[in-house]
Amino acid sequence: MNSDERLGQLTAWVSQFDGFADARPTRASADASFRRYFRVPGDVSYILMDAPPPQEDCRPFVIIAGYLEQMGLNAPRVLQADLERGFLLLTDLGSVPYLDALESAPESADSLYDDALDALLLMQSKGTSCQALLPAYDVELLRFELSLFHDWLCRKHLDIQFSAADSKHWDDCCEVLVANALEQERVFVHRDYHSRNLMVTENSNPGILDFQDAVEGPLTYDLVSLLKDCYIKCPATEINRRAMYFFERLKAEQKAGLTLKTFLRRFDLMGVQRHLKAAGIFARLLLRDGKPDYLKDVPRTLSYIVDTAPQYAELRFLEDLIGTRVLPRLADVQR
Repeated sequence: MNSDERLGQLTAWVSQFDGFADARPTRASADASFRRYFRVPGDVSYILMDAPPPQEDCRPFVIIAGYLEQMGLNAPRVLQADLERGFLLLTDLGSVPYLDALESAPESADSLYDDALDALLLMQSKGTSCQALLPAYDVELLRFELSLFHDWLCRKHLDIQFSAADSKHWDDCCEVLVANALEQERVFVHRDYHSRNLMVTENSNPGILDFQDAVEGPLTYDLVSLLKDCYIKCPATEINRRAMYFFERLKAEQKAGLTLKTFLRRFDLMGVQRHLKAAGIFARLLLRDGKPDYLKDVPRTLSYIVDTAPQYAELRFLEDLIGTRVLPRLADVQR
């Protein structure tokens, strides 16, 4: 079934509900998955999600939307659902993502980030009641995510071949990054908490989107997603200041035995894991899914590793690999 046929079905589906008989959905956005979003305009606007089976499953979205509502966070509420066909009717959180606001009004950054950090602290605090119901961010998932960088960006996109020594160094780096993730306190992890998935809202800012892949995982994961964002880069001094803001507001039991130095090390290494994963996904989106737009974000994404790796001897291989092989090769390929 093509997308126009699905849009027709989606429109017919929503028109059965009171107040939607004359609904004329307009395209709102798409994302890196197969999901599409349409806005139903009116005195109060709504969002329609089209999540075509078998590529997408709406059930995790519906479940986690309920968890976030219970926590008092501002996420879309599910008003109607056809889970078999992948249709959802949602409340509308507006059309201004954090990314747009940060780029157009950089003077708003402190206020926006404070709101996002406070919402994240609330998510982790209130999320204790349901986090065990989420999939675990376990060894297998962490290693798989790291393999995306090796397999999709280095080997398939850039044709960078690893020698036996390279492979040994790569495996050693992966072990450091996996161990760092697993030694952290387990919390409710949104898993994509960044400027494209946070909406500027008049009340209860931010609006939180794209949470369907939530897991129970490391304390610093969402923090690094927000502060070391793949789509916009803040100065290191601001990143560190906001990371310390978060650390200072952790619950006393979370900080018991956790020094600021250890926290920042975990934050840095968690960022390296996430940025390797993200760079691999961006290459996969190009090669597998025919979505080239994300490739322009790879240099920014990897720049965080170039910034961080020199501070940690165990990441020396990554510093050399990315700085002398991956980024130059990427520049050549993109010419």
